[in-house]
Amino acid sequence: MDEGQIKQLLQRFRNGEIDEKSVIESFKKLPFENLSFANIDHHRTLRQGWPETIFCEGKSTDQIVGIAEHILKNNSYLLATRIAPESAEEVIRQFPDLIYNRTARTVASKIPDKTPEKKSRVALLSAGTSDIPVAEEAAETLAVLSIPCIRIYDVGVAGIHRLFDKLEQLQEVDFVIVVAGMEGALASVIGGLIGVPIVAVPTSIGYGTSFNGIAALLAMLNSCAAGISVVNIDNGFGAACVVARQIYHNDKTSK
Repeated sequence: MDEGQIKQLLQRFRNGEIDEKSVIESFKKLPFENLSFANIDHHRTLRQGWPETIFCEGKSTDQIVGIAEHILKNNSYLLATRIAPESAEEVIRQFPDLIYNRTARTVASKIPDKTPEKKSRVALLSAGTSDIPVAEEAAETLAVLSIPCIRIYDVGVAGIHRLFDKLEQLQEVDFVIVVAGMEGALASVIGGLIGVPIVAVPTSIGYGTSFNGIAALLAMLNSCAAGISVVNIDNGFGAACVVARQIYHNDKTSK
C-alpha cells in the first residue's frame, strides 16, 4: 500500500463510503501479511517507493501465485523476477493483465506508456546480444517504476565503433546502466566518455576463466574510471533499483 492508496482509503472513510471496521481491517495488513510460507511487506512502498518484488527462484508456482495475489490486492503494480516459463504461464492465466517477458524472465504489471514528470532518462547498454536477458530484467524493472529508458544493445568493445555511433544519445541521458560479460570492459569505456552516474552489471557470459562473471565483476570494481557503481553478477533488477533510488530521492528533494 502506497501513500496515495492510504489517502484514498481515509477519504472514502470521511465520505462515509466505508465504515471504521473496514479501515481497521485494511490497516491490520500493515506493515506485513503472513501467508505461512511468506511474510509480505506491504509497507515497502511507503519506505522505498516501490512494492516488494517476487524473486521466483526456489519458489513453487503455488507460492508465486499466492504472493502475487496478495501483493496485487494491496499495491497498484507487481513485478516478479527469475520466473520459470511454467510458473509464468500459470501466473498469467490467473492474472491476465500481467505481462510475461520471456527474455527477461519477468512477469509485471502493464504500466501506462507515458513519461512521468521529473523522471530522468536512463540509457541501458548491453555489451553483447548474450547480455540482453540481464539488460531486459533491468528494463522491465524500470518500466514498472515508470522510469523511461532507451535500449542500446550489442555495442561492446570488440566493435567499439558501434558505441561511438551512440555517443550523442548517451550524452543526453541522466543515468547509464552498463551490462557486460566476458572481461566487462564496456563499463570502464563508458565511464571515461561521459560524466553521468553509471551502474555496471557484470554477467555470467563468457568462457572458462571468466569464472561465470567473476572476471567481469572484478574488472568493474577495479575500473580506472572513477565513480562507477557495481552490482552483483546478472543482477539487472538491482541495477535498476540503484537508479530508481537516486531518481526518487532527487524528485523528493527538488520539490
